[in-house]
Amino acid sequence: MVDYFFIVAFRVIRPIFKGKANFATVQNPTPSRTYGNLKDEDRIFTNLYCRHDFRLKGALKRGDWYKTKEIILKGHEWIIQEIKTSGLRGRGGAGFPSGLKWSFMNKPSDGRPKYLVVNADEGEPGTCKDREIMRGDPHKLIEGCLVAGRAMNASAAYIYIRGEFYNEASNVQEAINEAYAAGLIGKNACGSGYDFDVYIHRGAGAYICGEETALIESLEGKQGKPRLKPPFPADVGLFGCPTTVANVETVAVAPTICRRGGPWFASFGREKNSGTKLFCISGHVNNPCTVEEEMSIPLKELIERHCGGVRGGWDNLLAIIPGGSSVPVIPKHICDDVLMDFDALRDVKSGLGTAAVIVMDKSTDIVQAISRLSDFYKHESCGQCTPCREGTKWLMGVMSRFQRGYAVPREIDMVEELTKQIEGHTICALGDAAAWPVQGLIRHFRPELETRMKLYASTHDEKELSKFSSAAPGLDRYTLSMV
Repeated sequence: MVDYFFIVAFRVIRPIFKGKANFATVQNPTPSRTYGNLKDEDRIFTNLYCRHDFRLKGALKRGDWYKTKEIILKGHEWIIQEIKTSGLRGRGGAGFPSGLKWSFMNKPSDGRPKYLVVNADEGEPGTCKDREIMRGDPHKLIEGCLVAGRAMNASAAYIYIRGEFYNEASNVQEAINEAYAAGLIGKNACGSGYDFDVYIHRGAGAYICGEETALIESLEGKQGKPRLKPPFPADVGLFGCPTTVANVETVAVAPTICRRGGPWFASFGREKNSGTKLFCISGHVNNPCTVEEEMSIPLKELIERHCGGVRGGWDNLLAIIPGGSSVPVIPKHICDDVLMDFDALRDVKSGLGTAAVIVMDKSTDIVQAISRLSDFYKHESCGQCTPCREGTKWLMGVMSRFQRGYAVPREIDMVEELTKQIEGHTICALGDAAAWPVQGLIRHFRPELETRMKLYASTHDEKELSKFSSAAPGLDRYTLSMV
């Protein structure tokens, strides 16, 4: 009898410990959803690789300009509600909810015209997604301007294109000309009774003009320097009129969201990180590419599935910059299981940014790579804010010495403090962009810095090492070479 009860008890209790209980009162855990492997029918950008005709005839075959008139006639409130339902967040880096941002434009009119400005500057190192849209799918962008413009009751859109993007600007201009000729934009756009114009403005290649207010200044013919806020562009923007600045990808997905419905777009990715996204992967991978994938796809799967893996295998990975040069670098052990979305990368003290994934294998000199970025941000600073103007120069000088090991370990903490004095103390985010790569380096690769300093100290005499102890740590490269 004892053996019988033992057997019965064992058969009842064992499944509980193994997580296989079948009692009505016990709920089996729901398997967590996996993200990625986007189906072709769910891709928004269907000519990303320029395999088909980018002109109007080809765009119509791919579904562009379908029922656009009906979308426009539904009015701004309906369009904004669909964008809010979709959960679309800005694809230019900040990740601000687009529906909310567009709704700021719909205040009672005071007689001033309203404008939509499309940020096609794309100067972030490692980022190459917007240029692919403009080159292969320009009509999606033009249609998106019309839909987004109607959501804001804007009278015109200005597309600010980086001056180096010659072919992209040519394709967009040709698409604009075709849309005007077909009555899709201009007077009575798409026969809806809504008048809407689209213009191109070509920039001169300044990274700072990717900041929305600096972009507006440049559009007005002034130096590209950020404005103080408030007033915000939604109140006083281009030519002193209400203006919204939006990224190319953000604008281009709007018509498809309105056609398929906000819930369709929201079905991809995690909550508050919904939709599909263009990821551009470069660096030490077997097949660098720009690809549209589902938000929240694991970083490792993104690289393995679409890029043929890291050069030399995943174990050869050193680090990845997951969102363009301005976000902190993350080492391999974080890359193993991190998801590619705003919140997951924020939780590991990095960011999605523009989703420009820069892969670095173990052959990379990580200190040199970050030093090169410090050099870039020093060069691109507009010089308006003292923390940025002076801080980026000091960062460049210090990182130049760190690269050689020509420093002492206590300076690592000094540099980290310097980045904190730059971060959050400038008009625009360029100061933050200069500080974050260095912070990421110190956070994850401090031993590499210390080892380099010890190696340098072991190969140089005390007299030579004492030269920098009384010198300013931010000396420029020329001066350092003369020391």
